Amino acid sequence: MSRILAFIYGTTSYALCLGALVYAIGFISGLPLPKTIDTGEAGPIGAAIVINLLLMSLFAVQHSVMARKSFKAWLTQFVPPVIERSTFVLVASLVLILLFWQWRPIPTVVWQINDIPAAFAVATISFLGWVIVLASTFMINHFELFGLHQVVNNLMGRSMPTTRFRTPMLYRLVRHPIYLGFIIAFWAAPTMTVGHLMFAAVTTAYIFVGIALEERDLVAQFGEEYRRYRRRVAMLVPFFSADVIDDEPAKPLRADAGQTR
Repeated sequence: MSRILAFIYGTTSYALCLGALVYAIGFISGLPLPKTIDTGEAGPIGAAIVINLLLMSLFAVQHSVMARKSFKAWLTQFVPPVIERSTFVLVASLVLILLFWQWRPIPTVVWQINDIPAAFAVATISFLGWVIVLASTFMINHFELFGLHQVVNNLMGRSMPTTRFRTPMLYRLVRHPIYLGFIIAFWAAPTMTVGHLMFAAVTTAYIFVGIALEERDLVAQFGEEYRRYRRRVAMLVPFFSADVIDDEPAKPLRADAGQTR
């Protein structure tokens, strides 16, 4: 029964996350939805800035805190380890839905492409960014990333395979193709409003913070193997440059290390 409940919990979390991500595409791109980044009642600009910053900060804190190994160790005192990732996915989805619901538009136009072919081309680039995001998750392990692999294996009575460091396809060009896809999707806008610009700027800044935290965990987990990868492969821009930071000696791998997301 506990395995069945974990499976239901994990699949429900995954379905909610998938729905939130699909809605995010329309929310950012301005597709005809009940609420987008530029629709809704426009109130005082000051209040809109404060509320939007609080919403984005909540999402950033949730992602940064819940992704850390120390928090995972604390959380698994209260929930089974098999649904730890599903819990992260569930909370992230709820925070994202809250952001969609409470977002305050600031519709002042910063730039607008009036030429139809050019606007279509920019919109296509934005959707290409979302394709990069989704494709990159499947290049590693999409279902493990969103907690589904864990609950399915648990239901079948199988243990999770040992985490290995891999660099498939786009990961040979940049270390963080998922983040690169988000940046493209957020900034490639035929019409850029102040609200959209604020969203793109803040989330991009958080992406760089998230990369720093994630790479610290990856170095701790994979040691010199990840350090060599970091020296060889660019962070976000293919073939641009690779990091040469070597700030501390490589740490030995721990037998109980879990995969960093």
